[in-house]
Amino acid sequence: MALLPLPIHTDPFFRYQNANLPTSDVLYGLKPLFLRHKNLRFSQNFFTISASQNLSTFSLPKPFSKVLLSRSETLKLHPVLLQLAASVIIFVGFSARACTGKPGQIPNVTAPVSKAVQEERIGGRAHDENNSVELNSDDHGMGKVDVLGNIQDKELKAALEIWKTKTYALTVPLRVVALRGSVPPSWLKDFMQAQGRRLRLRVEFRGNLVDIFSDLSVASTKRNFEPKSAMAADIITVGDSWLSSAIKQGLLEPIKNIQGQDCFKCLSDKWKVYLYRNNKGELDSGGEIWAVPYRWGSMVIAYKKSKFQKHNLAPIEDWKDLWRPELAGKISMVDSPREVVGAVLKYMGASYNTKDIESQVTGGRNNVMQNLALLQKQVRLFDSAYYLKAFGVGDVWVAVGWSSDILPAAKRMSNVAVIVPKSGASLWADLWAIPFASRFSTDRIGGRVRGPSPLIYQWMEFCLQVARALPFKQEVIPGASPFALEEPSVESSQELTRGKPKLETNLIAGVPPPEILSRCEFLEPLTEATLSDYQWLIASMKKPVRGVISSMANSFAVKPER
Repeated sequence: MALLPLPIHTDPFFRYQNANLPTSDVLYGLKPLFLRHKNLRFSQNFFTISASQNLSTFSLPKPFSKVLLSRSETLKLHPVLLQLAASVIIFVGFSARACTGKPGQIPNVTAPVSKAVQEERIGGRAHDENNSVELNSDDHGMGKVDVLGNIQDKELKAALEIWKTKTYALTVPLRVVALRGSVPPSWLKDFMQAQGRRLRLRVEFRGNLVDIFSDLSVASTKRNFEPKSAMAADIITVGDSWLSSAIKQGLLEPIKNIQGQDCFKCLSDKWKVYLYRNNKGELDSGGEIWAVPYRWGSMVIAYKKSKFQKHNLAPIEDWKDLWRPELAGKISMVDSPREVVGAVLKYMGASYNTKDIESQVTGGRNNVMQNLALLQKQVRLFDSAYYLKAFGVGDVWVAVGWSSDILPAAKRMSNVAVIVPKSGASLWADLWAIPFASRFSTDRIGGRVRGPSPLIYQWMEFCLQVARALPFKQEVIPGASPFALEEPSVESSQELTRGKPKLETNLIAGVPPPEILSRCEFLEPLTEATLSDYQWLIASMKKPVRGVISSMANSFAVKPER
């Protein structure tokens, strides 16, 4: 043990500045002090510990630098400074004492494993704040032994054994109800290969769009439907002219977050303007997306070249040719009110989507009615189901209908030409939509009531890939890819169809020429006033002597269009 005397300092800095105050040791309570500290030796330049470990160099402050320490000397200081000096020395002493302690091992602290973590480890993963452990197939044995060793609860062990015996479905279902002849067979094969074994694809085809729409309507009315119903499908085909009615009747649900998908971003503005609808089915830029297109086409006119050549008739080029006297009774046509009245409007130089016939068409409604009556005399048959049969057997020489119907039939015939009228025609589209099955409370369709398959976005994006346009260009399926609405490919189509029977037509890979396409238009939903005009015009038509006019007056409520 070493005794360390405190030095007496004579520097004026440490003298009390008030000269009037007494400076005796008694007044300040100062006596020779000896600080006792075990194993500590203090020198002027540095301090050491008994273990002879040099901690740090310590230089004395300037006031002490010229003072020699002696055992017989004492230091007279102000009490505050004395206390401060004593505190510093004691602090240094304790620090040195702490440094002299023997280095010991830090004890291992084992954190208790919570029951939640144990349960997670049973499933193959264990998580804490800093670690994430996954059990791979190579170390399952070790992981399970370790887990079972940590589990003391017999009930958890029993539950684990039960869990190990269960099997789980690794497939994702996707049920599609589509229009027959609208989906290329290669699409189904390619999609299954792209998705792999996890996909359980089920595709059902219906004969026409009326069947699909009627199935949805019946299910909505009865509020009870079978698993085979179109309402229970994940995704269905809906015609563009049916879209407004389907939305208004609550048969479809909007496609959520489709705007962020690449398949939708790639569509042209012409498509997007047509697809945004409100809950009444009306065009609305602030509405939602209810359907996505996968093919489209136009109205066309087919005529028998042999008959025209035999009777020395000029070929058909535009709508006005339907009013030629020599073709009276030689025409068959679909019974769609929009297409019949639309043909009259195009003949008169107006638009299919004329909102106010009285003010926007020359001569108003009466003039339209007169031209409609003249067309009625020219047309032998208004019937969407049989107009092509009459054309095929030769009862009529001209057929007016949709390209999806006429092109396949014309390729099976000889001496037939198909044209898109020069003044433009209406456009049609087949769309993918989601039935609103989630609004029903039923246990007959399983998990479908909770929402459609998660693969619907992959399906829609797949159908809109550039490679999916190949079957249309090869004319395997009538129609065209949605991207061809803005960028038709002429050269590639000619190469892909080389060597095949050539149909005389002005269509290019199912698409009207650019100068005609610019005059074509999709059919927009009718306003209440325009619908009233259409009903009045159709009601004015009389039943002709030759053929039958379908009940077009009732078709607005039953079957709007194609």
